[in-house]
Amino acid sequence: MTSTAPRTETTLFLPYSEETASCLGNLGQPYSLQDRDGALVFTPGFSAGAPVVPPCLPSNLGDPAFLAAHGLKYAYVGGSMANGISSTQLAEALGRAGMLGFYGAAGQPLEEVEKAIDRLQAGESFPYGFNLIHSPSDPALEAALIDLYLRRGVRLIEASAFIGLTLPLIRYRTAGIRRNSGGGIETPNRVIGKISRVEVAERFFSPPEEKFLKELVARGELTPEQAELAALVPVAGDVTAEGDSGGHTDNRPLVNLLPTIIALRDRIQAQRAYAEVLRVGAGGGIATPEAAAAAFMMGAAYVVTGTVNQACAESGTTALVRKLLAGAGQADVAMAAAADMFEMGVKVQILKRGTMFAMRANKLYDYYRAYNSFEEIPADIRATLERDYFRKTFAEVWTGTREFFLRRDPAQAERAERDPKHKLALVFRWYLSQSSRWPLAGDESRKLDYQIWCGPSMGAFNEWAKGSFLESPENRDAVTVAYNLLAGAAALSRLHALRCQGVAADPRLARREPKTRGELSRFF
Repeated sequence: MTSTAPRTETTLFLPYSEETASCLGNLGQPYSLQDRDGALVFTPGFSAGAPVVPPCLPSNLGDPAFLAAHGLKYAYVGGSMANGISSTQLAEALGRAGMLGFYGAAGQPLEEVEKAIDRLQAGESFPYGFNLIHSPSDPALEAALIDLYLRRGVRLIEASAFIGLTLPLIRYRTAGIRRNSGGGIETPNRVIGKISRVEVAERFFSPPEEKFLKELVARGELTPEQAELAALVPVAGDVTAEGDSGGHTDNRPLVNLLPTIIALRDRIQAQRAYAEVLRVGAGGGIATPEAAAAAFMMGAAYVVTGTVNQACAESGTTALVRKLLAGAGQADVAMAAAADMFEMGVKVQILKRGTMFAMRANKLYDYYRAYNSFEEIPADIRATLERDYFRKTFAEVWTGTREFFLRRDPAQAERAERDPKHKLALVFRWYLSQSSRWPLAGDESRKLDYQIWCGPSMGAFNEWAKGSFLESPENRDAVTVAYNLLAGAAALSRLHALRCQGVAADPRLARREPKTRGELSRFF
């Protein structure tokens, strides 16, 4: 292939043509660029002294040790979204494609989580994992989930929203720890920690705290010898640096967070000298080929997608929600009070466009801070809450909420009977919890109250997909999206390699148009 264009004395320039773009997109084929009187000639193979376009297949991206550890072909993870939004169908689709998907167990009854385990463990095996979300307001649920995971042989969890680590998490990680025949330490259960703070990453990268190990020994769940082994391994060998994302987030820019966590990893690895080197992945904002390429170039062992999968056919939500997500721009998100950590003032990032949830949720938190009981709230505000938010009286909401906690955690109901402010918090949490379930149930009468977890990456994906077959939510499936992000990242890595050799390129060559799964299948 021959292209002509002006050049300077020091820089080769690669102009745009469809043939040039096609060569860059032919991921497994290396090319040499020969300069012949101002014309760049693409020649298959390598030539000494000439700029080269190296091969870069999707399977070359990321850390090979991560792939080996989890039995994957691609360093691509579908993160867990609560209430089963990250569904068994999503986990299965990614797993069968050589990637890793997590089931969104947070907010799900134990019997639903066990049904999900049944489905993912039935038939042919493939990589998968389950979520464990930090539940400071319901520690019994966290412990019950770990009981279930251990009983059912779930070997991988994604631990998310943790501030401090907990005994159930350490129990999971250390269960069955032993020396193998070669003298190495084997841990049957693996943890991927999802973090946005340095201090939390450090806890995951460190061995379990001594107080936890002592308690597990006292409870007979570890032997003293196992506790000694557990003190030599990290709680999580993989930690995901989660930037600005949907749901629980600190809104950290990934471009700043990722190198910080990688540097922390390097310090701890040098200090601890773990036999298996610690790894850092990147999540929060991964929704375009450019974002995936940037994460890998910055040293991410793997990338994690979230919001973009919620807009795919396999997600455990409704067609209406997928349509709302497909219409979102990068600015159509907001922070709103979270149900699970309401009293602590924790917020989640949600879709703002088309709903009033963010405004209403934040008002509820303001009222909680300002008043000690429902009766203290001014009458006009109480009337608005009952008419527009609850659509029933405060007493009716409390009756149902009390019955729920009497079954789930009686201490919460008993405390609320003594403490009107706690009763106020539980009723407000009822609204926040239901608002994430109304969209899943397809209750269009509650559309203004929909809580749809969403980060700005959804808008970036929509802008990238505009004008292509992926613009329509009906055409979005998780594997096709993954193929495009990985293949696009690989092509951009090839282009970057040319720039590193002094070849300037037409910016249009960096544009990776969405392609069908069939068009990309030869690279997967």
